[in-house]
Amino acid sequence: MYMARDWKDYEIIDTGGGEKLERWGDIILRRPDPQIIWPLANETAQWRNVHGHYHRSSSGGGQWEMKKSIPDSWSISYGKLKFHLRPTNFKHTGLFPEQAANWSWMMDKIAGAGRKIQVLNLFAYTGGATVAAASAGASVVHVDAAKGMVQWAKENLQLSGLGERPVRFITDDVFKFVQREQRRGNKYDAIIMDPPSYGRGPGGEMWKLEQSLYPFLESCLSILSDNPLFLLINSYTTGISPTVLENMLSMTMKSRYGGKLSAGEIGLPITSSGLNLPCGILARWES
Repeated sequence: MYMARDWKDYEIIDTGGGEKLERWGDIILRRPDPQIIWPLANETAQWRNVHGHYHRSSSGGGQWEMKKSIPDSWSISYGKLKFHLRPTNFKHTGLFPEQAANWSWMMDKIAGAGRKIQVLNLFAYTGGATVAAASAGASVVHVDAAKGMVQWAKENLQLSGLGERPVRFITDDVFKFVQREQRRGNKYDAIIMDPPSYGRGPGGEMWKLEQSLYPFLESCLSILSDNPLFLLINSYTTGISPTVLENMLSMTMKSRYGGKLSAGEIGLPITSSGLNLPCGILARWES
């Protein structure tokens, strides 16, 4: 498991009963997590004395119960990187802290490349990977279909003091964008993608990861440079094995460029128990 162990501003304090107790800076939140199928050993006062508790609805979705006043948004740091947080209607805060394991890896790859690296971040959300890659010296193109998420990513770049770095923020459908980059002949040394399980394109096209990921990955090969540095796939789709992603990269990246493959779960440590919480999967190709 690839672990994000170096956080100081984030912590999973405890888990149980389908929920996790988390510290985001000075804010304590209680949120559901589908991986936590073990019981809660002891619902201490800390579990009850939280700033916010997200309750799932039996009809789908859910809502926050705010027990203490919190700012509309606040920020936390991971090393020199800084991120704005705010509770969303879908239980999230705008940051997936387990991704710090990937940030550290890509920052080392970029800093050690000894050349200018052009990174393409697809399904880029609020820009954790964009900020990390820019901080390591890469030029980055950040693409996401949600205008609000792209604006949030811009704020994170500015917050980290990287507003002058060569980063282009694009609100667009990633599939259409890749097709246009193919026609324009633009090339990238590294591609990061975090595709959803389901989605719809601008023309109503249906995206289902199990059916759509491989052809999309193949289409991305045509916009890679002759000397690519890495390609990273993240996934939170239930039921997909890391080996499936690794196999896809073997059939595409490794067969064309050689290099090295790695894959596995990505996770976070749980303070109270010393256990690790699996949060998703990844596969990496690197030169």
